[in-house]
Amino acid sequence: MSGKAEPTYEDLLNRARSSRVNSMDETGWRVGGRSHWAHVAVGEQSTVYTIRAGRGYAEAAELVGKDYGGVVVRDGWAPYRKFQQAFHQSCLAHLLRRCRELEEQAVAGGAEFPRAVKQVLQQALKLRDRHGCGEVGEAGLVIATGRVEAKLDRLLAWPYADQEHRKLAQHLEKERMHLFTFLRCPGLAATNHEAERALRGLVIARKVWGGSRTARGARTQSVLMSVLRTCRQQEQAALPHLIRLQQMRQPGALDLVGGSP
Repeated sequence: MSGKAEPTYEDLLNRARSSRVNSMDETGWRVGGRSHWAHVAVGEQSTVYTIRAGRGYAEAAELVGKDYGGVVVRDGWAPYRKFQQAFHQSCLAHLLRRCRELEEQAVAGGAEFPRAVKQVLQQALKLRDRHGCGEVGEAGLVIATGRVEAKLDRLLAWPYADQEHRKLAQHLEKERMHLFTFLRCPGLAATNHEAERALRGLVIARKVWGGSRTARGARTQSVLMSVLRTCRQQEQAALPHLIRLQQMRQPGALDLVGGSP
């Protein structure tokens, strides 16, 4: 079945590469007992997976293409920044979680910096919500976004006595241009939650049986999960499509989305 689904998988890859937005992430996997990584890209119409030995830019680029020019919604993993022709949205949920952890670990009033960063990020999310419900217009959104960015810039100019706070500030400086893209592109997600959710089944599978025994099994996993997850994304029943695959006498791509990519 995986072999017959290869043309469909290639069609889904083409859709990912032409999608205006892709939410991307990766998680650990094993192939033949050796460490690998499962990568995912959740586009506007399709979801595609690949399992490779590496966790870097080359593996992620297999899904969306090295010259991808849409928006990559992702966490702070450095290889994603190598998509130089793309726009980026860095996941605010990861940053908020990091700030909360630093707050909890702080002693003797040392939580001021992560708390202030958290407040700026939360202010940005509230601004998004106010614009979404019509409380803030387009012009007001632009002005308020500039104020949020200026507030963060002032925080990044602070002196940092704590090493972990310094690491957070350095990370924020690297991601500075990608933190508030969702305010400049209304409707864009502020987190890579879609990609994390698409990997949840693989995380459970890894805990249950560890991964794939062979490279061929890993390929089967990638292809069939891409088909099944895209069916779910399109709110279609997967079984009729799988039956149609089995009935095909000649290789061909299933139309899971409709229209050409």
